Amino acid sequence: MPPRHDHRERTIVAPAIIAGVGVHTGERVRLAIRPAAPGVGIVFVRTDITDRDNRIPVSGDAVIDARLNTMIENAEGVRLSTIEHLMAAFAALGISNAVVEVDGPELPILDGSALQFVQLLDRAGFRRQSTPVRYIEILEPIRVTEGDKTAALLPCDRYEMRFEIDFDNAVIGNQVVDFVVDEETFRTEIMAARTFGFAHEVDALRKAGLARGGSLENAVVIDGDEILNPGGLRMEREFVRHKALDAIGDLYVLGAPLLGRYEGYKAGHAVNNLLVRALLANPQSWREVVRVPELAEVG
Repeated sequence: MPPRHDHRERTIVAPAIIAGVGVHTGERVRLAIRPAAPGVGIVFVRTDITDRDNRIPVSGDAVIDARLNTMIENAEGVRLSTIEHLMAAFAALGISNAVVEVDGPELPILDGSALQFVQLLDRAGFRRQSTPVRYIEILEPIRVTEGDKTAALLPCDRYEMRFEIDFDNAVIGNQVVDFVVDEETFRTEIMAARTFGFAHEVDALRKAGLARGGSLENAVVIDGDEILNPGGLRMEREFVRHKALDAIGDLYVLGAPLLGRYEGYKAGHAVNNLLVRALLANPQSWREVVRVPELAEVG
């Protein structure tokens, strides 16, 4: 495991390159993650677009669609979708600054989790930077509701997450995870959890031009009370762990790690983005803080 960051910003040492298909477009795309200077943040670049500004800096305001994935757009109308799994890897590994080049409209889904993104970043290596990490400290509770789905951010002196799902399906049922969001926990309990869906939804999605790249190679597929994947699940409560993975990625569009507790019930990308926007619309409910690296306190 790479050395843990000590409240300083982090980037990668060398470029990291991978290719795969987009789960919704079915198009093969090539992705290159490159080191970036302090203060750059996470910036996506659509290298296949050359007639206008093709850079899309990540921010809460850049998210324009969050129905089935997280899609961002810049002022020139350049869009990129399904960023959430890579964003979760960046958040958990403490990557503050990186430029991500993509030659298509959607990030590759890979195996449907964040596992291969973490492996890719591990191979690239990590470099601490001189600038301290900015944290978003939650000062007052923020809650959003959409139907029976809810999400909240509550004051807490560290980043915690509780996620609950409740499906009328024997394979999934009611599942809960509650954990501290840090690198070790992400690696051992969250990053390998795959996205999931129901077989009866696939035809409808494909008729809508979505899920063209979806397969048993990159998603857990449920048909009635049966899991169609030959190997079954990777871990206990894989379904709710993946929803937590998504939430970590969705919240990192804020551009900084949280000092707060996220609580989600049946929440998806859309509710998570409502929460992000509600937080940004209530500046009294949070503040930016910097934690200076701990030095010797004696003497």
